[in-house]
Amino acid sequence: MISAIVFLPLLGAIGAGIASLMKNDTLGYVFSLTGVLLSAMLGWVVFITMAIPGIDQTVFLASWINVGSFQVDWALRFDTLTAVMVIVVTTVSAMVHVYSVGYMSHDKSKPRFMAYLGLFTFAMLMLVTADNLVQLFFGWEGVGVASYLLIGFWYQRPSAHQAAMKAFVVNRVGDFGFALGIFALFHLTGSVQLDVIFQSVPDLVNSQITILGYAMPALEVAGILLFIGAMGKSAQLGLHTWLPDAMEGPTPVSALIHAATMVTAGVFLVCRLSPMLEYAPFTRDVITVVGALTAIFAATIGLTQFDIKRVIAYSTCSQLGYMFFAAGVSAYPAAMFHLTTHAFFKALLFLGAGSVIHAMSDEQDMRNMGGIWHKIPFTYAMMWIGSLALAGIPFFAGYYSKDMILEAAYAAHTPIGNFAWVMGIAAAFLTAFYSWRLLMMTFHGKPRASAEVMSHIHESPLVMTIPLFILAIGAVLSGWMFYELFVGHHWYDFWRQSIFIDPANNIMDDAHHVPKWVKLLPLFISLAGIGLAIIIYGMMPSVAGGIARLFRPIHQLFYRKWYFDEIYDAVFVRPAVEIGRVLWIRGDKDTIDGFGPDGISNTVNRFSAFCSRMQSGYVFHYAFAMLIGVIALLAWYIRSL
Repeated sequence: MISAIVFLPLLGAIGAGIASLMKNDTLGYVFSLTGVLLSAMLGWVVFITMAIPGIDQTVFLASWINVGSFQVDWALRFDTLTAVMVIVVTTVSAMVHVYSVGYMSHDKSKPRFMAYLGLFTFAMLMLVTADNLVQLFFGWEGVGVASYLLIGFWYQRPSAHQAAMKAFVVNRVGDFGFALGIFALFHLTGSVQLDVIFQSVPDLVNSQITILGYAMPALEVAGILLFIGAMGKSAQLGLHTWLPDAMEGPTPVSALIHAATMVTAGVFLVCRLSPMLEYAPFTRDVITVVGALTAIFAATIGLTQFDIKRVIAYSTCSQLGYMFFAAGVSAYPAAMFHLTTHAFFKALLFLGAGSVIHAMSDEQDMRNMGGIWHKIPFTYAMMWIGSLALAGIPFFAGYYSKDMILEAAYAAHTPIGNFAWVMGIAAAFLTAFYSWRLLMMTFHGKPRASAEVMSHIHESPLVMTIPLFILAIGAVLSGWMFYELFVGHHWYDFWRQSIFIDPANNIMDDAHHVPKWVKLLPLFISLAGIGLAIIIYGMMPSVAGGIARLFRPIHQLFYRKWYFDEIYDAVFVRPAVEIGRVLWIRGDKDTIDGFGPDGISNTVNRFSAFCSRMQSGYVFHYAFAMLIGVIALLAWYIRSL
C-alpha cells in the first residue's frame, strides 16, 4: 500500500504522457486522475491506520548505490511526519487534477499538462518518503524539474519560459548549498542515512570543520548549508525572487506548487532535521530571523500588487515565513500544523482565483474587475472562506495554526523569539488588510471590466467548483480537528520520534500558557486590518490612490518588491552576461576558434590561395620551377657525398 501511494501518480503520469502522444485527451484524464485519486485515498487510509495509532514502517525497494563503504538504498520511510505530508500532498494534488479538467478544457495539450502534474506529485512523494539524504535530494531535484515544466507549460509566451528558467536557476543556488550540506554530514558521520546521522549528532556537538583555514562548529555549518537549500525551495528572503514570476504558469500549477507541495518542501526538511537542529542553536536563530523577515517582507509587497495571483503568491511566501520561524524556536509541531491548514485554504484561494480568471475571460488585474460577486456567488463564498482562514478568524483553520505559532514565538522568551513574534503580529495585520483588499477590488464596487467581458461572466463548471468545496471543508475543519493531535498537550504521542525537541525545552507546553492578551492580540490585529481594508477599498475607494501618492516612495518600494530584481540584475545578471559576452568573443571566438578550427582553416585557405597562384598556366613558369627543383636535388645529392 505504501509503495502504491508513491508510484500510482507516476504510473498515471506515464499513461497521460502516452495519451498525449496519441492525442487522446480522455485517456490522459483517466490515467492521471485514477493514479492521483487512488494515491490520495490510500494516503488517508495509511494516516488513519498507521500514523494515528503510532505505527512506523520502512519499505525497502532496492539497493541503489554500493561503492566501498558508501551505500544508499531505495526505501520509503513512513512515520508520522511523512504521513502528514502525504495526505497534504495527495489531497491537494487530487483536487488540482480534478480542477484542471475544467480549467484546461480549451488547451491543446491537456494530457501533457496532466502528465506533468503527475510527475510533480510523484517527485514530491519521493521527497517526503525518503529514508536518506540522497534519495531526498533525488525527489528535491525531481520537484525542481517538474516545476520548470509546469511554470513554462505555455512556452510560446516569452514571459513563461523566462519565469521557468528563473525558478530553475534560483533554486539551483539553494540546491548547491543543500548538496554541500549533504557532503558535510557524510564527512562527519560517514553516512547519508537519516537514522545514522541522527544517532551520531550528540557526539558531534563539539566537533569542528575547517573551511578555508577557519575552524567552525561542524553541525552549525551543515545546518546552515541545508537551510540554504530550504530557503530556495520555500522562497525565503533572498531566494524568493522566482516565486511571483512563477505565476506565469496555469493557475492549477500555482495552487499545486505554492499551496501545499514544492514551497513546503523546505519546511518539511527543517522539521525532518529537528534531531540535528536541536543541537545547532545558531542555525535555529538564523532560521527564525530569516522566517520572521520573510513574513513581514512578503506581506508588505502583497499590499501593493494588482495581479490577483501575485497577491496570493506573496501571501504564501509570508505564511512560509511563519512556518520557518516556528521551527526556528523549536515549535516544529506548530510549523507542521500551519503547513497542513495552510495547504487547504491557500489551495482554495489559488483555485478560487482561477475561477475568477476563468469567469473574467483570463483577466488577472484586479483593477479591471469589481462588481462581480453576484455573478459568481459560489466562487465569492469560497474566496471569503479562504480569506477568513488566512486572516486567522475564529473558527477557521488559520486561527488555530497561525496563533499557535505566534504563541510559541512569544513563549520562547528570547530576543530572537520576541523579534519573530513582533514581525508575526505586524504581518498578521498586513495579511488581513491585503486579503480584504483583494476581496473588495475583485468582487465589490463598480464594474471596471468592459461590457463584453461583464456579459460573459459566469460561474465555473462543477468539475471546478467541487474541488473548491472540498478544500473549503479543509479550510474550515482542519484547524480544530487536528489541533489536539498536532499541538495539544499530548503532541508527543502523535509525532513521537519523527520530531525531536530537546527535553529541556518546553516550548510546546509553554505556548499554551502565555498571557490571555497574547492569545487575543492577533485576532484584534486581524480584525483591524479587515476593517481598514473595507473602509478604504469598499467604502472610499478613491482614498487608496491618494494614500499611494502621499506615501509614493514607500508605495514604490513595496510595489517594486523592494527592488530585489533590479539589485540582482545589477549585481549578478548583467555582470554575468558581460563576463559571458567577453568570454564568448575574446575567449571562444578570438582565442579558441581563432587558434583552433577557425585559425587552422584560415591558414589552409591562405596556403591554398598561395599555391593556386603558382598555377599560372604558362609553360615557361613550370619549366623554371622544374629547373629549380633539379638544382635543389643536385645540391642535396652533392652535399650528401
